Amino acid sequence: LLVFAVTLAATRVGQSRKRRLRAAEPSRGRSASQVMANLGVAGLVVALAPSGWHLLALAALAEAAADTCSSELGMAFPGRTVLLTNMKPVTPGIDGGISLHGTMAAVAAAGLVALLGWTSGLISGHLAATVVYAGVLGMLLDSLLGALLERHGLLNNDLVNLLSTAGAVGIAWAMA
Repeated sequence: LLVFAVTLAATRVGQSRKRRLRAAEPSRGRSASQVMANLGVAGLVVALAPSGWHLLALAALAEAAADTCSSELGMAFPGRTVLLTNMKPVTPGIDGGISLHGTMAAVAAAGLVALLGWTSGLISGHLAATVVYAGVLGMLLDSLLGALLERHGLLNNDLVNLLSTAGAVGIAWAMA
């Protein structure tokens, strides 16, 4: 529920600017494939319940929240946006583009997911830091995949999101 609330709020911030950039989410909302791409890995982890599943599911959710908040809030606020692969300026909303506002939003969103996991007793404080790292690194993986593969039509956004949440799970597993 926290991921839903945070990402919904981020999507609604700065709608007029996002429309001017032609980067606003469609008014009908996200598709089922987008939801599954963002939340499916977390659901699979919970269903399989491997050792440490709390950490792994929270890492996937932190990445999903970080990615959505970074792109939505990065576009909502003016600032320099650069392509992750070469740091050259690009238009906000371009696949693989990152900005200071977006990156700060990603850290905050991943932090909120980790904080909820810690305060609810699902993970320790040490593992909460792992959730933040995995969520933010997964978001950066999303931007890298966007710059290298999505911009060139080799992957679509759903596959990039699925791979990024899976990447966050792998990062959390390796760090734990």
